[in-house]
Amino acid sequence: MKQEIHFVTGKGGVGKSLVAAALALKQAQAGKKTLLVELGDQSFFKDFLELPTVTYKPVSIRENLSIALWTGEEALREYATYLIKVETLAKLFFENAVMKAFINVAPGLPELAMLGKITSGPRKHGPPLLFDCIVVDAFATGHFLALLEAPKGLASVVKVGPMGEQSRGIEKVLQDTEISKFHVVTLPEELPMKEAQELIDRLKSEFGLKVELIINKFLESPVSDAELSKAEKSTGDLAQFAKYLKEQAARQADVITSLKTKAEKVSKIPLFFEDKPWILIENVKEKLK
Repeated sequence: MKQEIHFVTGKGGVGKSLVAAALALKQAQAGKKTLLVELGDQSFFKDFLELPTVTYKPVSIRENLSIALWTGEEALREYATYLIKVETLAKLFFENAVMKAFINVAPGLPELAMLGKITSGPRKHGPPLLFDCIVVDAFATGHFLALLEAPKGLASVVKVGPMGEQSRGIEKVLQDTEISKFHVVTLPEELPMKEAQELIDRLKSEFGLKVELIINKFLESPVSDAELSKAEKSTGDLAQFAKYLKEQAARQADVITSLKTKAEKVSKIPLFFEDKPWILIENVKEKLK
């Protein structure tokens, strides 16, 4: 069975981390050994799920479900240790002032290292990553595009040698639809939807990717349009609320119609009034296709 890699992205604040956790739980409960990966220096899930720690090394949090936090520098350090075979030498290499400065200023190097780590399983390159499925709680829109551009840019510049070969290998995995899946999360509001549409357009035109759109906090009216129209004719708060529901439903319908032609699949997650993290994740998981 091929390892699957799911990338979850979207505008900041739309709930992409929640969706990533729900998708990871769905995969784990389907019997797949799953790793939920956060990218960057700080963990959202440490506080959200009240975990003692989230580190570079995967830690089990549920049956078939582990979590890790990956940075570019740590991924580079691990890879260097794997190649050099002597941890002391790798440590000296990374503690060298010149090397540290190079890592900090080299364009796209941290992103390339993270993608190298994420795709190491299918490429059979680097330390073994023994999971059936990796769900990446990826960067928000702009930084996510920079992440994907890193191997593409380097592959076009470096035609020969190990770095060029690795970059082309990463790019090949990202474009393999049996391995890499891309999910863009948004809210049913004008600005997030516009950004989601622009992101999907770029993912398809620049990288040739297929994308699932996930609309979070989708408002589902419990009553019919006829009942709303009747309530609108009343007075007071009920009329105002009925008007709001009707207008919101119309906006959501317009948004879905315009974006159905952009994404290969559209999923809707209703607004859940729940403050217990694992119950909320379970609820969202049930709505994912």
